[in-house]
Amino acid sequence: MKALILVGGYGTRLRPLTLSKPKPLIEFCNKPMILHQIEALVEANVNHIILAVSYRAEMLEKALKAEEERLKIRISISFEEEPLGTAGPLALARHLLLEDNEPFFVLNSDIICDFPFQEMILFHKMHGKEGTIAVNKVNEPSKYGVVVYDNRGQIKEFIEKPQEYISNRINSGLYIFNTSILNRIQLKPTSIEKEVFPEMAKDGQLYAFELKGFWMDVGQPKDFLMGMSLYLEFLRDTQPLSLHQGPGIYGNVLIDPTAKIGPNCRIGPNVSIGPNVVIEEGVCIKRCTILRDSSVKSHSWLDNCLIGWKCCIGRWVRMENTCVLGEDVIVKDELYLNSVKVLPNKSINASVPEPNVIL
Repeated sequence: MKALILVGGYGTRLRPLTLSKPKPLIEFCNKPMILHQIEALVEANVNHIILAVSYRAEMLEKALKAEEERLKIRISISFEEEPLGTAGPLALARHLLLEDNEPFFVLNSDIICDFPFQEMILFHKMHGKEGTIAVNKVNEPSKYGVVVYDNRGQIKEFIEKPQEYISNRINSGLYIFNTSILNRIQLKPTSIEKEVFPEMAKDGQLYAFELKGFWMDVGQPKDFLMGMSLYLEFLRDTQPLSLHQGPGIYGNVLIDPTAKIGPNCRIGPNVSIGPNVVIEEGVCIKRCTILRDSSVKSHSWLDNCLIGWKCCIGRWVRMENTCVLGEDVIVKDELYLNSVKVLPNKSINASVPEPNVIL
């Protein structure tokens, strides 16, 4: 079975981290984002994964070569010379998707969830139509385009940002299609959500599969940190031994074994600490991701932060409200940063009390 992952372009929503790495290779809870998806697909007996890429294809291909060998699967790169939207990449990869007549998965690369791929396959085969969309429940459907379907799951229509309650289910970015969908798509920039799905629904060929577990699009910093919290809660329920426990640890905390934590720290809830990170004495960290090879000096306080690779945060620093540091950023001692994004290879020498982007 095959899967096509829509890797996309520049990852502008997750800058400054995507200035150093393509978004799918950024570590989410100490594993490249795309590897969460690939490993779940392999568990569902997918053996050929196609990456629809338009940016830094060589870096992705090189990084995933080792995973291809480790997982004993085939990974192909389908390179877009120009952005083709969310449907055009299927037409571009048509020759790969038609190597057999089996249904195939399509995923948005930003999605983190409990990936119920095997259940989706069974549901798709049971209804026997052309496509299945995984849908999830949201609290404020007026912010989204909602999916309307009957009690069998057959989708009737899509309604953009309804002002009156019609449905609280939205498209979650996980799909299964029969190869016949390729007859609906031309090799040009096309939106699968706006141009292809409505036609499939009109023909009675599209069904909704309801996700039961957590779900998050982690393509921007605020949602990345929210998704981290949901994923750590999922680990607590399914793999509790993977989380860290001990003095100074509060709630769900994931710490790489090579990280070093000093005495009298308060870590958590909802913290992910990567390889070779050094946390000195008396540091307080909550709702943060700290990536590989970074350090936090003594008595600093971090809340809702995304710290890139090889950063150094000085002593008695306070950072909060979705601060994002790119790679190799230095924050000097005793500074305050509030909702600040800092591009790679910068040194911050003064406090930034108002939301800002430091170029």
